[in-house]
Amino acid sequence: MRKTFAEKSKKKTFLGMVVLMSATSILFNGCNRNTDKKESERLIPNGHPVAKQVPKIDDENITSNKRVIYLTFDDDSNQGTENLLRILNKRKVCATAFLVGKHAYGSKKQKYDLELLRKDPLVELANHSFTHAHNKYTDFYKNPEAVVNDFNIAKDSLKLYDKIARTPGRNIWRLNNINVTDLKSSTEAANKLKQAGYKIIGWDLEWKPTHKMTLKGKHEEMLKKVDSIFFNDLEKNFKTPCFSYS
Repeated sequence: MRKTFAEKSKKKTFLGMVVLMSATSILFNGCNRNTDKKESERLIPNGHPVAKQVPKIDDENITSNKRVIYLTFDDDSNQGTENLLRILNKRKVCATAFLVGKHAYGSKKQKYDLELLRKDPLVELANHSFTHAHNKYTDFYKNPEAVVNDFNIAKDSLKLYDKIARTPGRNIWRLNNINVTDLKSSTEAANKLKQAGYKIIGWDLEWKPTHKMTLKGKHEEMLKKVDSIFFNDLEKNFKTPCFSYS
């Protein structure tokens, strides 16, 4: 599966766009209003980024001399969606939005934001469940069949047929030879999702917001963590760590 990111293909590629590590600072500097504008503008390319080739999600032995990251954003469409798209387009950076199905029906604004995500050539869409477990994660994962059904509802209602998914409230991987479950109580549900054909993507590094929706920690601190992951080969998926904003 290959893709040029000047436009969206009908068969979407895994997690949107390959981004060089330095692009992390470009994107998240945009989240902080007190950046040095002259310095950041020098780093911004003039046109949309073009990835000559993106490996298929099923490729287990990917050879590359470059270290890259995937940027992902959870719980769309939601508060902050328009700001996210503004920053991505200003910085010419691609990302994946993991959608919560019920958000598409929560309000006219959320429905509108979903359409913005669909139309944006820099954004790929993936499944983050329909209900987001109603934020009651322990109870949610006690019923594996209900978990699969919840993801199926999101898949059908949002037309996310690639079956790329992220579990709400859990950092779980079921991808190729990667089998990671953060809490053992979620193991059976994760296995059921895999059996249903879902490719479950977790993350290697998460940047969380505060209750006031400001990012915890400065971007310099996050870049050091990214460097540490690269240096110590701690990526779940070789040479392609997943960087999540939840």
